[in-house]
Amino acid sequence: MKSGWIVLHRVVAGIDQLTEKTGQLISWFNLLLVLSVCLVVLLRYFLNIGSIALQETAMYFHALIFLGASGYTLKHQEHVRVDVFYRRMSPKGQALVNSLGTLFLLIPVCLFIGFMSWEYVVRSWSIMETSTDPGGLPAVFLLKSLILFLVFSLFLQGIAELLRSLMLLANAPEVQHG
Repeated sequence: MKSGWIVLHRVVAGIDQLTEKTGQLISWFNLLLVLSVCLVVLLRYFLNIGSIALQETAMYFHALIFLGASGYTLKHQEHVRVDVFYRRMSPKGQALVNSLGTLFLLIPVCLFIGFMSWEYVVRSWSIMETSTDPGGLPAVFLLKSLILFLVFSLFLQGIAELLRSLMLLANAPEVQHG
């Protein structure tokens, strides 16, 4: 049975590593977002030049940061939570709350969003949807795909968090990494 725990620990560690690398990569888009917004402001107010494509680029970066880093945010326990009671609970009590929340809230919401947005994203790809604004970006389908990336990253990290909580509740032995 000990090898079963090792497998679960490795699965959780693998998901955590993927989430961490993805979050680190996406964090660089914060710099690109700031630079693109500064460029929009400088061009508009100092050179009297407007660029729909540049404005949309900032919007794409913003969407990528928030939707793409959702799993990373979950991994680091940074999503908004009301923890009036949670913070006073024992680690096992917190693990129980996390397990129930993941099973009955996070996973169903991810499945619902994925199900409801699938056709929306597929339709956008099928017509290679572009911006409705003249001079806008020709890749709205990529922006809409971020919805499915949100679902995937939250669902995957949710599974890791669920397994981590269940291992704590089951008194699984700690695995020494080395």
